[in-house]
Amino acid sequence: MGWILVASAAVILFLQNYPLYIRSVPTENELKFHYMVHTSLDVVDEKISAMGKALVDQRELYLGLLYPTEDYKSPRAKSVFPNQLCRYGYVTNSKVKFVMVVDSSNTALRDNEIRSMFRKLHNSYTDVMCNPFYNPGDRIQSRAFDGMVTSMMI
Repeated sequence: MGWILVASAAVILFLQNYPLYIRSVPTENELKFHYMVHTSLDVVDEKISAMGKALVDQRELYLGLLYPTEDYKSPRAKSVFPNQLCRYGYVTNSKVKFVMVVDSSNTALRDNEIRSMFRKLHNSYTDVMCNPFYNPGDRIQSRAFDGMVTSMMI
């Protein structure tokens, strides 16, 4: 399935903000994206507490745009224009947080496309949780899950 948007990083965080899964493209930027995601967790917590009971009562757990960041390329790069990296959030009923970093410099973002990416990520996460050999709280090492996340990034 081809996506119009390309995610630069996908992270799933457990209850105490412990990362269960981190994937970034290219892989050498993983630490940078890990930092970006952790800096956006305060915004996720604010949105969750602001929604309060309304979030629990509704089925839609998409938090939307957390905030954009301009990421400037190095002076040696061919283009000095900034990349617009947008962070989006999603939280499950069991309070597992999903954060996705999307490079929006080349595409017109559509909220429904981001939402459908999160739904697909949530469905795959549910499949991992239903695996009898997976212990909740362990890092996700499923090849099928990794393949699904990789397909969103390419």
